[in-house]
Amino acid sequence: MHWYVVASFLTILTSSQGILTTLSQSNGAYKYDYATVPFLAEVFKLIVSSMMLWRECQASTPPKITTDWRSVRLYPIPSVIYLIHNNVQFATLTYVDTSTYQIMGNLKIVTTGILFRLFLRRKLSNLQWMAIVLLAIGTTTSQVKGCGETSCESLFSSPIQGYMLGILSACLSALAGVYTEFLMKKNNDSLYWQNIQLYTFGAMFNMAKLTTDDLRSGFENGPWWRRLFNGYSATTWLVVLNLGSTGLLVSWLMKYADNIVKVYSTSMAMLLTMLVSVYIFNFKPTLQLFLGIIICMMSLHMYFAPPTVLVDLPLTAKASPESVGEVSGDQKTTS
Repeated sequence: MHWYVVASFLTILTSSQGILTTLSQSNGAYKYDYATVPFLAEVFKLIVSSMMLWRECQASTPPKITTDWRSVRLYPIPSVIYLIHNNVQFATLTYVDTSTYQIMGNLKIVTTGILFRLFLRRKLSNLQWMAIVLLAIGTTTSQVKGCGETSCESLFSSPIQGYMLGILSACLSALAGVYTEFLMKKNNDSLYWQNIQLYTFGAMFNMAKLTTDDLRSGFENGPWWRRLFNGYSATTWLVVLNLGSTGLLVSWLMKYADNIVKVYSTSMAMLLTMLVSVYIFNFKPTLQLFLGIIICMMSLHMYFAPPTVLVDLPLTAKASPESVGEVSGDQKTTS
């Protein structure tokens, strides 16, 4: 399967994620414990990956599976990074408002490109660097509201701690993605075996989080496993399936494409979500939204198009044998 097909599916699923989550609410509130959704998504990914690995093992050529502890011990690290990232997110929101946080989140586009270059040693052309910066500008433009509004005025009025935490959050998000790509490509192990290792630790960390939340509340609502499916509706299960399927597609891109493709997919998904929200939630489109979409499309073309399409290179005429002979003869005469 080509990477752009997977990236297109990822864009569609990511864009519908926020819409499904909103539709799963009842009277503006969640009837279910939304902390259980990531856990069930990890379990879903683990089950699907186990089934696919079992299917691979039935083939005539069994897949490569590395069970050495020195390799397995690297797989909890992305979960630890994401755990720290989630805590930094909450800390950032104590200093900045939601609009400022969303705009600062676009920094992860640039930080992903920088870490992609530093840690994975992937060289990007000047045009590709310009495209990445344009993507960050385009997504930011689409999120900025009209001048004179509260969110616009408060963009640069937050404490310095908020901006520092926002930069740290962007770096952690990029680091988790780049490190995951490193894990997926460091050997020729089966993709599904690598997924099993990632999602096993992911499920364990989510279980630990649910248990910690219960301990903090003094088990006021009982242990989490007893209320795991309380309040779940068909839409809630769609949220779980959507989140799980998105994770599986991301792991495929990490194995066979790269982080930049994922960044473009998720960025385009954000813009697609805004467009769909116009029809579903009566969201009012702004001029900034359309300008942001145009800039992002230009960035997409600039990054993935061949350089010969973007730049008109002069044609170098090949010298004919007769002209070469004339030149050499003139040189002899001159000498």
